[in-house]
Formats: sequence, C-alpha cells, structure tokens
Amino acid sequence: MSVAEFNDPRLVPLYDAQFGWARDDDFFLSVVNETPGSRVLDLGCGTGRLTLALAHAGHTVTGVDPAAASLAAARAKPGAERVSWIEGTSSVLPDSSFDVAVMSAHVAQFMVDDDEWAGVLGDLKRALVPGGRLVFDTRDPRARTWEDWNPVNSRRTATLPDGREVAIWTDAELVRDGAVDSTMHFLFPDGEELLSVATLRFRTEQELRASLDAAGFDVEQIYGGWNRDPIGHPDGEFLVIARA
Repeated sequence: MSVAEFNDPRLVPLYDAQFGWARDDDFFLSVVNETPGSRVLDLGCGTGRLTLALAHAGHTVTGVDPAAASLAAARAKPGAERVSWIEGTSSVLPDSSFDVAVMSAHVAQFMVDDDEWAGVLGDLKRALVPGGRLVFDTRDPRARTWEDWNPVNSRRTATLPDGREVAIWTDAELVRDGAVDSTMHFLFPDGEELLSVATLRFRTEQELRASLDAAGFDVEQIYGGWNRDPIGHPDGEFLVIARA
C-alpha cells in the first residue's frame, strides 16, 4: 500500500490535524479492554493515536505499519516508548504472539484483491494465540459512503502545526464491483497541490464472513454502528469481532 496521505512527510501531519479521538477509537479501546493486560497488535497503526491509548490502558502493544513517515510521527509522540513499532506488513508478524489484533480506520479496505485479503487474514490467524480475537472496521457498501466523497460534500480545512491552513477535498468513483478509486486533494496556501490516490474495497457482510471462515476465524459479532448498534445502522459500518 503506497498512499501519499500516509507516506509523504508533508501530508502525514495533516492526518492528525483532521482526525482526533472519536467514537471509533472508543469502540476499539472498549473491545480490547475486555481482555485486560493483553498483548495487542495494531496492524496499520499509522500515526499511533489508538496504539498509544492502548498502551496507556495497560496493554502490551505492537504497532505495525508499512508507511515510514507515519511511523516516524508515531514514534515522536509522548508515550511512544511504551510501544514496539515495526515498519512492515502482516507478513512480518511473529507466530502466536498476540491476544488481540485490531485494524482500525478502515485499514481492511486497503486490501483490495481477494488473495491479498486472504493472506492478511492468514497472517493474523497465525499471529494470534488460539482463542485470540480480531477486531476491525470496514464500511457497509449498502450505505454507499463514496457518494459523499466529492469536492462539495468533502471539502474541509486542516491546520498544520506551523499554523498554515490546507484545503482538502476528495473525488471518488466506483470503478468495479466493490472497488472505489479515491483521490484526496491537498491545496497549500502557496498554491501547491498534492494528491493522494487510493483504491478501497467495500466487501459485503457475506464476503466478510466467507473470508473469515476460510482463514479459520469464528465470527462472534458484526455491528453496524459505533455504539454496538445492529447492522444497517446509519453509521454505515461493519464492526467485526472474530475469534481465532
């Protein structure tokens, strides 16, 4: 996965400027806290907002991400010494080393190809102890979230640490069944415009269940909203809890 939003040092500070602690973080923290003092994997940890909170809550946490710039931002934050940070993908995970694995911020949707997704699930199954839990979020395609990813509805501003305001907006297009091409635009005050391009996969509930079953997971629960609401909630999410 090579997305400028996560890999370009000029753009990484804008991630934290846009996204503070929110209901999704509350959800993941509450699920992990059901296993006190656990060994936690945060796969796709990014700049470490949730990762650091998990460590602060008393868990032994490993953050793994392929984006060096995002990891550099995470390592520079207060409390970062509590976390083991690893640059890489799921392929680097050690066997039978974690009680809980999380993938937040819709990381699961960046695995577009079914074989790639199956490989990640297989790596997670291998890395979890028997009975360990996997928790992740992915958007419900029936909510058609991508229709709001347009220059009008998505336009916003974010302020960099040096005080500069950056205008941000998104273009998105459904290019084939379940896959959406997304381009984020970042317009700096001096007129420079940077782009971050990604393709995201929107899997149906049936596809998620089938892929988890094939990887050796038992689905415990799928919620549709951040307050553990049923599937079909207006939040438009699939919040998956599965056991190895």
